[in-house]
Amino acid sequence: MKALVLSGGSGTRLRPFSYSMPKQLIPIANKPVLEHVLEGVRDLGVTDIGVIVGDGGQQIAEVIGDGSDTGVPITYIPQEEPLGLAHCVTLARSFLGDDDFVMYLGDNLLPEGVTTVAEDFAEHRPEAQIVVHKVTDPRAFGVAELDAEGRVERLVEKPREPRSDLALVGVYFFTPAIHEAVAAIEPSARGELEITDALQWLVANGHDVRASEYDGYWKDAGRVEDALACNRQLLETLKPSMAGEVDTNSRLDGTVVVEAGVRIVRSTVEGPAVIGAGSVIEDSHIGPGTSIGRDCVVHRTRLTDSIVLDGAEIRDVTPLRNSIIGRAAHVGAGEQETTHHRLIVGDDTRIEVAASC
Repeated sequence: MKALVLSGGSGTRLRPFSYSMPKQLIPIANKPVLEHVLEGVRDLGVTDIGVIVGDGGQQIAEVIGDGSDTGVPITYIPQEEPLGLAHCVTLARSFLGDDDFVMYLGDNLLPEGVTTVAEDFAEHRPEAQIVVHKVTDPRAFGVAELDAEGRVERLVEKPREPRSDLALVGVYFFTPAIHEAVAAIEPSARGELEITDALQWLVANGHDVRASEYDGYWKDAGRVEDALACNRQLLETLKPSMAGEVDTNSRLDGTVVVEAGVRIVRSTVEGPAVIGAGSVIEDSHIGPGTSIGRDCVVHRTRLTDSIVLDGAEIRDVTPLRNSIIGRAAHVGAGEQETTHHRLIVGDDTRIEVAASC
């Protein structure tokens, strides 16, 4: 079985970060979202991975490489513009050949994995097998309606009056029958080839389409709030490790990962948290749910439930919570005493400051 991982798209919900980096490279627990995805795909026993990439394809290839780290060869397949999930299947036709494959969205995190679904698909080989998850508000998702045996009877995209609470989570297992379905459908009203339409075509033409329910943690890390939630969740799975330096005036509580070259001086770090290689934490308090990237400086700052990307510097700011600080960004007090804030803010940035007392 092969894998097709979708990592194109413009990432508008993650602006301003997605202006300068693909959204799939946003770090979760100090590891790109896409790397988490590829590790999960590898565990399904696939032989080859095709990665659909858009404008940020070069950056993705530089970070992810040729698959040597995951042990599964990676082929990059360019997509000039996002024209739908089914369009990705068309682009990857020569790569996929006549093999079965799993299609996986590159910003979906399912930490518990879907290996049991893959085993069930390999054993029974329906034309398609989708992964679904119960949600409280199905109106925001593609929804699957099933019969008593778990076969798909109907798929509805964002129904106004849902008849099911089972949302599609962005993991699909296919036999080569999907290629006929993709070739048979027309673009939707938004001009895209929808994978739900291809699946519905299979159902309407008498093919066996089944669903498997995933009941673990699932989140699409495509928004700032969701990236922070994923970060908190995955930090909980870490094991503590110490490869840096912590002085006698500092304290580590809970699960904390301190990578090589880190210096922690007169500071407290409450886990779960990870401090990336080469970073310096000084006279600061790092709270739970925080990931600090490589070569960062945090000085006289309280920081909780946040993601700090590589090379960022934060000085004399307290408290910071639920924040994402971009690569090589500088956040701190002005050089002279002042009673006002000074902001240099790019497109689509959001800043929330504490109200004046």
